Amino acid sequence: MSLETLQIIWFGLIAVLWIGYFVLEGFDYGVGILLPVLGRTEREKRALLTTLGPVWDGNEVWLLTAGGATFAAFPTWYATMFSGFYLPLLLILVALILRGVSFEYRSKRSDPQWRRRFDAMIVIGSFVPALLWGVAFGNLVRGVTVQADGQGGWIYTGGFLDLLNPYSLIGGLTTLTLFLTHGAVFVALKTTNPLRDRAQQLAVRLGLVAAVVAVVFLVWSQLAYSGKTWTWIPVLIAAVSWLAGIAANFRGREGWAFIFNSVTLAAAVSALFGMLYPYVMPNVDRALPGMTIADASSSEYTLTIMTWVALLLTPVVLAYQAWTYWVFRQRVDPKHIVDPYAGSLDTPAEAAETGARAREAAGSS
Repeated sequence: MSLETLQIIWFGLIAVLWIGYFVLEGFDYGVGILLPVLGRTEREKRALLTTLGPVWDGNEVWLLTAGGATFAAFPTWYATMFSGFYLPLLLILVALILRGVSFEYRSKRSDPQWRRRFDAMIVIGSFVPALLWGVAFGNLVRGVTVQADGQGGWIYTGGFLDLLNPYSLIGGLTTLTLFLTHGAVFVALKTTNPLRDRAQQLAVRLGLVAAVVAVVFLVWSQLAYSGKTWTWIPVLIAAVSWLAGIAANFRGREGWAFIFNSVTLAAAVSALFGMLYPYVMPNVDRALPGMTIADASSSEYTLTIMTWVALLLTPVVLAYQAWTYWVFRQRVDPKHIVDPYAGSLDTPAEAAETGARAREAAGSS
């Protein structure tokens, strides 16, 4: 294959990786943000976290793979984006660290204050990336202030506040509301009543809000930054799928709702990458040159090796992750959570208090 063909293939593969990340980690973020909203008791909160326990770290692998693929296939894009977007990407990284630590340590002690602090960290660690990824993609589509450095590289010459423009903030609200709805549908799919009903009702309300915000963002993107007629197709697919998902959820068909939501996220990311092509970082001033895939690309030899590795290993990764979801496909019933108040790091006094609390809860039920 020619260098031009390999560049197009890897631009498309990176888009696929981001689709996987938004579809899988999207509901992950949504559940994290909704933890104190849907989880009214400690048992329900433990049930919500149990739905994510087997999959959340695997979902984040899509982000690592997308970043690694960008670094290897388009190193100039990677270097310019990570230097120009340094502060928001650092905030995302810190949020993901806090979130991962909280998942692991939140239930290690029964102290209510200990758990409330980690609950807050889960909410913040889910909210920040859910918002900022939309802001980042909004800036990529809109364009940023970049210029060639005369030595084969590119430099981002803007500032942090330049990234907080109205269009990109709408992009952030779009990903945030889409992920919240996706998370609520996932909870409805993976839990039993009354948690299931509560999540289902919330998903309908969130879905209507997300529909309005997403339509504004995608239509604005298409009219202002696309210049291509065919990108209307994924935009329309995203809109129709989202409405179908809301209807399916309203009728209690959470499985179909989750599928339609996933199609929406896939179509939306496809539309954004389609609008972006052939650029990877267009200039906000369209009269000035921006960075194209040809400007940012690795050598033909590198892309060829990467293509063979992807062909061999990608099916294995997909099969393993599909198997994980299949093994843990059953609904989580809060009533089946054993000792929700117990913590493995409890002191003897805390253990005694936990036992008393459990006996009191059993008596009241």
